[in-house]
Amino acid sequence: MKKLQKNWLEWVTFAVGFILVVSTLIYLIYDATTVTEAPPQIEFQLGTPQSQSQQFIVPVSVKNTGNQTAENVQIEVVLERGGKEQERGEFQIAFLPRRATREGWVTFQTDPRSASRIKARALGFEKP
Repeated sequence: MKKLQKNWLEWVTFAVGFILVVSTLIYLIYDATTVTEAPPQIEFQLGTPQSQSQQFIVPVSVKNTGNQTAENVQIEVVLERGGKEQERGEFQIAFLPRRATREGWVTFQTDPRSASRIKARALGFEKP
């Protein structure tokens, strides 16, 4: 019985697959050993307000820089004028994984561009 020799393409495919599997395994081990139990750290970036029909929308980018996932993240965005609250809006993000970013929009009746300050904060979240 004659033994078949592998050609160069089979060896390259084997090498690339082996490198990918080993690299993934090394990354997973590194990630599992270096992650701390730090709670979610939620950061915000407000986008440019836009008019839409008879209301105004403000895009909000929400990023979890912590090492744990947050569920049911309740976001509040407040328009202030002269140090006083003018209007407030809220929305919820169902699932915000660690080191992930989600986007949402909040609507207002007043033009946010006329506000002296727009601020966002997380009202609360749950641990999955």
